[in-house]
Amino acid sequence: MKLIFIGADHEVTGSCHYLNACGKHILVDYGMEQGVNAFENCDLPVAESMIDYVLLTHAHVDHSGMLPLLSARGFRGQILTTEATADLCSIMLRDCAHIQMQEAEWKNRKAKRSSGVEPHEPVYTMEDAENAIKRIVPCPYDTKIDLCDGIQIRFTDVGHLLGSSSIEVWATEEGQMRKIVFSGDIGNKNQPLIKDPAKTEEADYVVMESTYGDRLHPTDRPDYVRELARILQETFERGGNVVIPSFAVGRTQEILYFIRKIKEDKLVQGHGNFPVYVDSPLAVEATGIFHKNEISCFDEEAMSLVKQGINPIAFPNLRLSITSDESKAINFENTPKVIISASGMCEAGRIRHHLKHNLWRPECTILFVGYQAVGTLGRMLIEGTDEVKLFGEPIEVRAQIKTMAGLSGHADKDGLIEWVEGFKEKPRKVFVVHGEDSVCKAFAECLQVEHGIKAYAPYSGTEFNLLSGKLEYEAAPIPVAKKAKTVSDVFTRLMAAGQRLLAVIRKNEGGANKDLAKFADQINSLCDKWEP
Repeated sequence: MKLIFIGADHEVTGSCHYLNACGKHILVDYGMEQGVNAFENCDLPVAESMIDYVLLTHAHVDHSGMLPLLSARGFRGQILTTEATADLCSIMLRDCAHIQMQEAEWKNRKAKRSSGVEPHEPVYTMEDAENAIKRIVPCPYDTKIDLCDGIQIRFTDVGHLLGSSSIEVWATEEGQMRKIVFSGDIGNKNQPLIKDPAKTEEADYVVMESTYGDRLHPTDRPDYVRELARILQETFERGGNVVIPSFAVGRTQEILYFIRKIKEDKLVQGHGNFPVYVDSPLAVEATGIFHKNEISCFDEEAMSLVKQGINPIAFPNLRLSITSDESKAINFENTPKVIISASGMCEAGRIRHHLKHNLWRPECTILFVGYQAVGTLGRMLIEGTDEVKLFGEPIEVRAQIKTMAGLSGHADKDGLIEWVEGFKEKPRKVFVVHGEDSVCKAFAECLQVEHGIKAYAPYSGTEFNLLSGKLEYEAAPIPVAKKAKTVSDVFTRLMAAGQRLLAVIRKNEGGANKDLAKFADQINSLCDKWEP
């Protein structure tokens, strides 16, 4: 029974852990890396075609975004996750594939102007995303599920995003049972719309995130409604727009929740019916999914509005932009307005067009309402860069750059400690992941020194034996030295098909000799056709 750390180790994005138990190969999350990555990730220890299950904590791209690649490389197992996460992934993975293909098309158009430039391939295609979505199995919260012989799992609401969960895994091997808990991303308390994170009582081993393990949210919870109203009032008085780069799922709906209250209480004077554009097809679809899952996921405050017949995230003059033409028209409308657009870190999507039209205008405000990873355009802006490049054009930063402090879907240091201290008995070991390098180290030390919890922050490639309780391999950090080769070129797909074929052969061991002989003949005929 072995646990291998693959991604989001001493880094914040690209979450992935590998569990080998009861003869099964299991991944917990398979996320996309975003921004600048400090360290190389190790490869999966087995071919993608050999993976039996993926357990998905939530739908954010840094946890789910590489599932289509897994499918493209031969994965044919099940992806188990909560019902709301299944709904969100059905739109988010398609959207991610669309962005990959759009960016590849744009880069290839640009490359035509230069000779000798290799064509750019998307990381994966829409077909890959569709194939991954077909493998998703929705699961209810708080229900033990028999995954296979010797393994049970359960999803618990952890309050980070609609449908987000921690995952409990009970595995019995060689007569010994071990319980491993994967925290996923632990939510901040008292968020609008969704419930507070629930705790788990028992675990032998815990793999937990540490995104904000070195900082505290404000002691006095800010009045986000009044703070946002003040920013809107000041910007509208200057004749400018408030542009909000926002994650389409979760943060966008929270901002709509605040704006509904601002309009209801008439907190913005002289611009009371100001237009609010949600310029993201994904955000529009996600908002519908929030409604669909309100009974299982909304908190008491939001549900009280629903019971009164009030939509918590809708209000007059809310305009939903779907088509490209509708998106382009927004910046030719002179009325001061709010523009909410993805992506939240400004790395892709329609937000980059809105930044191009508004960053250079001193009357406008760019308001950040979420975490900005190192190396992203969003991080550069909040750190005070004077100029950025968008679509090959330098843009001077003259707009006001603001953040809403403490508005976070992640628990802070105290929240993380509160969650891990919720176990009745201290786990045998806590593995600290999903945090920047210094944060992982500091939070692991904090757990050990200040709270008496055995903690360790592994680097990618570290292997741990869950039965013996010992490290089998302690990986050293490998700094990123070169850009990884794109993975969707034709030859890579051919290699993936070969790995899948090997997996199919292994799974047919013990079959009828007649069928196996026929299978072998078919393979040999194929080889004869293609062998040089």
